[in-house]
Amino acid sequence: MTLPHDRAVRVLVADDSELFREVLSSVIAVEPGFEVVAVAADGGAAATLARTLRPDVITMDINMPDTDGFSGIARIMADTPTPILVLTANPTEAVGFRALSLGALDILEKPQATTNLAEYGALLRSRLRLLAGVKVIRHLRGLRERRAPAPRAAGRADLVAIGASLGGPRALATLLRGLPADFPAPIAVVQHIADGFTEGLASWLATECRLDVREARHGEVLRPGRVVVAPTGHHLVVSEGIAHLSDAPPVDTFKPSVTPLFLSAARAYGARCCGVLLTGMGRDGAEGLKAIRDAGGVTVAQDEATSAVFGMPKAAIELGAAERVLPIDDIPRLLVELTR
Repeated sequence: MTLPHDRAVRVLVADDSELFREVLSSVIAVEPGFEVVAVAADGGAAATLARTLRPDVITMDINMPDTDGFSGIARIMADTPTPILVLTANPTEAVGFRALSLGALDILEKPQATTNLAEYGALLRSRLRLLAGVKVIRHLRGLRERRAPAPRAAGRADLVAIGASLGGPRALATLLRGLPADFPAPIAVVQHIADGFTEGLASWLATECRLDVREARHGEVLRPGRVVVAPTGHHLVVSEGIAHLSDAPPVDTFKPSVTPLFLSAARAYGARCCGVLLTGMGRDGAEGLKAIRDAGGVTVAQDEATSAVFGMPKAAIELGAAERVLPIDDIPRLLVELTR
């Protein structure tokens, strides 16, 4: 879904600070293709305005009086599902990711006193336009029902490689929660997210599951039950039993990109690798997932019904890269079966 080019993106701004409401409104509305339809001082007011005004996208602060951002997001996603961009003052804190688990789609750092507002505004508007084209609740059929043929019996997987983009933090939390503390294989993750947020993402995921989740470090050993997350500004690639951080150029505009991880996993592990491609926009990871399948590994794509955005899984399915297309709640059971 995309908005017509001749229609402005209608934005609702929610923040308890009058100064921030003014700053955000000004940097959003400076471009003709955007309109701030209203501002709200707390989550409850934002939910009410979302129901009456039906904005295309909402910016949401978390810490607000009366009704905070978490409550506002929960109400909006229950009553008037709308794409939500969470704005937080501290990207390293895990608390902002709770908002993504409630249904918000993306997270971005608030502007600081030293922030170049022209650059920040351009970044913010690009995110808002992207999110405004996302249909939050999907009741679509199509490719989800055209499942790939049942795969051949697979050997034991010694590595699980996972890629995700928009909607990914929530999907990752669901997947990792379903794995036991003694999960016998290492897990390598690439999640597209704003710069500086991977430390907070890893910290939050560690509180959501029984596994050891951390940002990946160059040269560290891949251990059973450990989840390593690609850090900001580096591709995560693997050799046999070792994680590496690469400063190679962006792939499909992303750094980190899912594709380098999957390609390296296919080379190093072959049939002993399982690749999982989760919700996200675009096609990053599709070619890499195909490489894992061609090497004999098991490949999985999240299904349309449980994906916030079906772009990346759909691209993999169309390419013939996904052996199995599964709801997010079914993927943990498969990973347990493959690693025992």
